[in-house]
Amino acid sequence: MEKKAIIVGAGLVGSLWAVLLARRGYSIDVYEMRDDPRKAGFIGGRSINLAMSTRGWKALEKAGIENKIREVAIPMKGRMMHDEAGELAFQPYGKEGQAIYSVSRGGLNIELIRIADQYDNLRFHFSQKCLGLSLDDNTVYFEDTRAGERSSAQAPLIFGTDGAFSAVRRSLMKQPRFNYSQQYLEYGYKELHIPPGPDGRHPLDKNALHIWPRGQFMMIALPNVDGSFTGTLFLPFEGSPNSFEHLQTDEQVTAFFHRHFPDSIPLIPGLLEDFRANPTSALATIRCLPWCHQDKVLLIGDASHAIVPFYGQGMNSGFEDCSLLDGLMDTHQDNWSTIIEIFNQDRPKDANAIADLALRNFVEMRDRVADPRFLLRKEIEAYLHEKYPEDFLPLYSQVTFSHIPYSQALAEGLAQDELFDRILAIEGIEENWKANVELGEVFRQWLREREG
Repeated sequence: MEKKAIIVGAGLVGSLWAVLLARRGYSIDVYEMRDDPRKAGFIGGRSINLAMSTRGWKALEKAGIENKIREVAIPMKGRMMHDEAGELAFQPYGKEGQAIYSVSRGGLNIELIRIADQYDNLRFHFSQKCLGLSLDDNTVYFEDTRAGERSSAQAPLIFGTDGAFSAVRRSLMKQPRFNYSQQYLEYGYKELHIPPGPDGRHPLDKNALHIWPRGQFMMIALPNVDGSFTGTLFLPFEGSPNSFEHLQTDEQVTAFFHRHFPDSIPLIPGLLEDFRANPTSALATIRCLPWCHQDKVLLIGDASHAIVPFYGQGMNSGFEDCSLLDGLMDTHQDNWSTIIEIFNQDRPKDANAIADLALRNFVEMRDRVADPRFLLRKEIEAYLHEKYPEDFLPLYSQVTFSHIPYSQALAEGLAQDELFDRILAIEGIEENWKANVELGEVFRQWLREREG
């Protein structure tokens, strides 16, 4: 097969995948519906900052650009919870030295495009809306969003990295027996800007992901390198008194924040302007199968498995797609028939697992992080991992700080739920639990059952 490919979509996954293919000598054409963000700037107002973790860093390392991105990433060592009285409580994410990294979506996308554009065998085509593709001859059709002119391009390999509402996927859906589902949360989100303090520094602890958990809704904030934070409010669209439906006037918004997030009000001087100007965006989980058409067309990233953002794994799972494909190319060279067949067989089960985990983590962030029983579980998890490092790794660490397949992590997480149902049922476990003999007995019995 000629070493030539078309990538539809110059977002995070498309730009990174372009770099990995260009490094292998492929001639790459990348088509993007947006204008060039290096010139137009990244349009904010509806983004949630990214949390780069181990899976994402591996892909960047493969592309030879890890150190460049680390320069603009801020380590977050844990969650900082804000209660309604403004009191703070910190929960570390993992062991000492482990962190996830806050990265600006727009800044990272621009940097990846800059890096990709340095390759002579790679060309970007901006303002090109994909109209679909002909599966018979691998021709992709485009329309220039500025001039209105139509064009087409052809290549033996086409990669759809054009996001949750992928035009490439729409063409694949015309195949017989193509499975597709799109599930929206009843929740939406709105971006809120927390500017730097008067001295230009971060007004909150910059090495934490800040959460205001309020039971059926929440707000989060992640740090930016300029001293600001990107805040995000998650609320039901309608139904509840605490929903976007009931925040229509400035007075309603102000009263809502005074009631539920009083310590955030001095941090968001443009609260009312942000609330009016920034859209209320939806959150969807998208699943489909197959991700390919023969050995010619392949979907990766959000185009094949868009998820909600509550495990911080949307970008990381898309970048892991790139790592896995790159590894398959090491094993099978340029045999795309084999590469695509293996990837399409193995990867969807992990994509489905992280989709389930992200939905599950939403409930944890929103409802449980302030629950004393949940906090006790987190303490015992850390203790068990320290005492039995070969036998116990908390679910969050499996997902965030390892390369354990997501489907395996989900299965382990369900088994750990069963373990903690037993542990937290021990009478008096809340008191001096480290000295509780029954805790060790329950854990060892759990291990024997799993080994047997």
